[in-house]
Amino acid sequence: MNKKLKYAAMAVAVFAAAVYLNNTNHLAIPQDGEPVLLAHRGIAQRFDERDLTNDTCTAARMLPSGHQYLENTIDSMRASFTAGADIVELDVHPTTDGEFAVFHDWMLDCRTDGHGVTREHSMAYLKKLDIGHGYTSDGGKTFPFRGKAVGLMPTLAEVLAAFPQQRLLINVKSRDASEGEKLVDVLSKLPSERQAQIMVYGGDEPVDIVRTRLPEIKTISRATIKGCLLGYIGYGWSGMVPRACHNAMVMVPVNVAPFLWGWPDRFLSRMKAARSEVFVLGPYQGGGFSTGIDTAEQFARLPPNYAGGIWTNEMETIAPLAGK
Repeated sequence: MNKKLKYAAMAVAVFAAAVYLNNTNHLAIPQDGEPVLLAHRGIAQRFDERDLTNDTCTAARMLPSGHQYLENTIDSMRASFTAGADIVELDVHPTTDGEFAVFHDWMLDCRTDGHGVTREHSMAYLKKLDIGHGYTSDGGKTFPFRGKAVGLMPTLAEVLAAFPQQRLLINVKSRDASEGEKLVDVLSKLPSERQAQIMVYGGDEPVDIVRTRLPEIKTISRATIKGCLLGYIGYGWSGMVPRACHNAMVMVPVNVAPFLWGWPDRFLSRMKAARSEVFVLGPYQGGGFSTGIDTAEQFARLPPNYAGGIWTNEMETIAPLAGK
């Protein structure tokens, strides 16, 4: 081997060793503490997730259940915190009378006895609806919640009042920048220490408004999570954290996590230094993110003594496994 090749080989070996030492988890300081549990929609009725489309009425595919909670209600959120949740996720829609309704679906027809686009109604109208009207687990033979959930759709203001100290994740359902402005109007009235307990995710345009106007609030959108993860996979070996990963809620599918430089402890430490918080979801399978870490088998895929965030739809299952 001539000298040039020898020096090139030595340079490659030194570079590879530097990358290894900068990213190996064996030399990282373990993260302290328990996992942070995030309850998606609170404790909710589960449904058959096979062959879902954007138009699938999931309430009509409810699985047999042993509890009475309906998603996005104050009772459901309270039960989630009692069961061990550190954060509860909720969905919001602006209404025609200046409120934010807490409700998942773009349309009312699936879950409620109302009709039409959720945000095209007043909160006064939405408060009259039965949000348990459409739930059935036997193909429409019985409707176990019908008539029992009239008036249970809360406003965002009611949720903030009911949980003045608990952490919340707000999902903005549209890509309308004006919705971001409306949400900023609500959240800007909160003290900075309360804003720091709230995160926002959803459409790129409204979330960008929140990110710009309220820097205390951690945010993420489809564009920023893509930029964050792809950028980190590309050059995170250097220890640099992409701008999209700063002051963010970083969502990581459990099957993608092992490909992140320094996973788990160095990665968690780097995100913490960037004022961001990491939450692991269920496996990414193409076409969008999975739901959550919802089974003991999925929980077992997390690293031993994992101390980051866990996104789950099954708080009753995951909280005991996490020691809560």
